Amino acid sequence: MADNEKQPNNEEASPLLHQPKSQPTTPPDTPEFLLGWTADGLPLGHGSVVGQPMGRAPWNSSICACLGQNDHFCSSDLEVCLLGSVAPCVLYGSNVERLGSAPGTFANHCLPYSGLYVIGNSCFGWNCLAPWFSYPSRTAIRRRFNLEGTCEALNRSCGCCGSILEDEIHREQCESACDLATHVFCHVCALCQEGRELRRRLPHPGFNAQPVLVMIPPGEQTMGRQT
Repeated sequence: MADNEKQPNNEEASPLLHQPKSQPTTPPDTPEFLLGWTADGLPLGHGSVVGQPMGRAPWNSSICACLGQNDHFCSSDLEVCLLGSVAPCVLYGSNVERLGSAPGTFANHCLPYSGLYVIGNSCFGWNCLAPWFSYPSRTAIRRRFNLEGTCEALNRSCGCCGSILEDEIHREQCESACDLATHVFCHVCALCQEGRELRRRLPHPGFNAQPVLVMIPPGEQTMGRQT
């Protein structure tokens, strides 16, 4: 029984990258990243609802679009920009909380991030430690919503990195390294881009959008005898 509960998981060291247990799992001998990812977080081999795999989509906003788009999320984008500039620990904790939707997620990620942020700025003069802790969230978002990675975006725009995309193992390794590099060199912009993406795709776990059905009993009825 103990052997059946163990699943091969070489890459997904962070709990953010774990897929829900209710979703189908891949064969034991095949890493999940070999099959790609669909928009609902399932491996590409499972296909979409109509039986066809879904192609990867670009991010909703670019990494340099600090204020996002001029739509009904404009006020939310301003909040994301301010949080990323003033309190990146709060923005990172909010992003992971929205992505994970588990109790205690915010504190479990915000507090360690804050400690690494203080140590990095105190000892090295810049935030060089926290990005190593926060970059798995970018990989989790990219996989869950089937978003383009850096290598795929470069191949689409300028035609380079085509040889890397041919091998799924090398592609995923390269994309994970690019996620780390994005957080190290463009950390605040990366957090803001992830925050904008999550707010457009997922409701906050504390917001209950399901309508409440109220059952009203019928009024008291009486039967009278006609005379």
